Amino acid sequence: MLPWKQVWGAFCLIVILGALSLSPVQCRTSNFQAVSDYQAINCRKHTALLTDFGAVGDGKTSNTKAFNSAIQHLSKFASDGGAQLIVPAGKWLTGSFNLTSHFTLFLHKDAVILGSQGDGRGRDAPGGRRSALIYGTNLTDVVITGNNGTIDGQGPNWWKRFRKGELNVTRPYLIEILYSDQIQISDLTLIDSPSWFVHPIYSSNILVKGLTILAPIDSPNTDGVDPDSCQNMRIEDVYIVSGDDCIAVKSGWDQYGIAVGIPTEHLIIKRLTCISPDSAVIALGSEMSGGIRDVRALDITAINSESGVRIKTAPGRGAYVKDIFVKGMVMKTMKYVYWMSGAYNQHPDDKYDPNALPEIKNINYMDMVAENVTMAGQLAGIDRDPFTGICISNVTIGLAPKPKKLQWNCTDIQGVTSNVSPKPCALLPSKGDDQGCPFPEDRLPIEDLKLKTCSLKTFYP
Repeated sequence: MLPWKQVWGAFCLIVILGALSLSPVQCRTSNFQAVSDYQAINCRKHTALLTDFGAVGDGKTSNTKAFNSAIQHLSKFASDGGAQLIVPAGKWLTGSFNLTSHFTLFLHKDAVILGSQGDGRGRDAPGGRRSALIYGTNLTDVVITGNNGTIDGQGPNWWKRFRKGELNVTRPYLIEILYSDQIQISDLTLIDSPSWFVHPIYSSNILVKGLTILAPIDSPNTDGVDPDSCQNMRIEDVYIVSGDDCIAVKSGWDQYGIAVGIPTEHLIIKRLTCISPDSAVIALGSEMSGGIRDVRALDITAINSESGVRIKTAPGRGAYVKDIFVKGMVMKTMKYVYWMSGAYNQHPDDKYDPNALPEIKNINYMDMVAENVTMAGQLAGIDRDPFTGICISNVTIGLAPKPKKLQWNCTDIQGVTSNVSPKPCALLPSKGDDQGCPFPEDRLPIEDLKLKTCSLKTFYP
């Protein structure tokens, strides 16, 4: 029988050879553990630990270099089955880092990625915008997931400085993916982003699933998920507490968005729960100058939120919001159930064309129940540019103890209703109690995406 040390040495050699030059790799004398299998759009052939690249999970040491070194190293395996980087248990302080293609970032359940503090453009200040904590551009096949590990943007200091007017550039987002295809962001807890949490832009074939997104209800601009000029996207099983819109669907701002002309389209949102006392559960706009169409939302729960589905636009936006379908929504303690505004007059500069009028049409809401509501509907289109094709059916709205005296305030809109209580405004006449609104019967391609079961085994200290 071979001595124990020789057996162990042979085992270590096998591990090293099997890693196919993933270096640096160490044989550890700790327990061999298997992380639970996880679901992903693709599994990976190669694996590395963040600690293999010198990372220290004490919550104080900067690991920006370790993240970037690890991802750069693993990018070599993009054409050979891809690679996954495991973030083990610990608190991993880091600045912004870029992802790569055919890559998975996996967070252990006790792992916390902490965004480092720094200067943060865009809306906050004219100087620019700091890069997102986790960033990628021109990528294919990227997964950010875990067994409910945490990404903490450490937003309070950013919010404080923003409120004091101390920033000369705009606060960073938590996760931002640009010009990319086949993206999955799932099974994580995201907390305290300096600004927006999840921002895919100019991208397609995107799955956002199983996220818990948390920010104080008074935190500024902490949108949950912002699909921006994206196509074929699925958002499901997401729980959001936010100081801004839980889901904010966008496609560019005024003349700049018109020039790019990339719409957000073929978006489905399912099983969303939202708490946002000062904002919308689902907002369409206000930056919608590339167009928004074919948005489908089902089984939505709103609790203590300002409005259910809100359309925000203005002269100068151009483009359209059309073919919107919302079905099966439960709302508890709301300021508005329905809110549409054609006078959301924030503009990036004074160079927009006031004659670029948006087209808002074919907006469908059905099968909804609400309670403790202050006002049923605040619906205001644009003079000489009314919002048309509005349909609301099978909706029961219970009022708050002290509701608005006028429950429906409607101007410059056209549409019909069926089986709606309290009785809607005259611009939304009843078409009969048995006449429901339409909902698409076809399925979007992203709905038929089948995830693979991936196994992840590694050493842990």
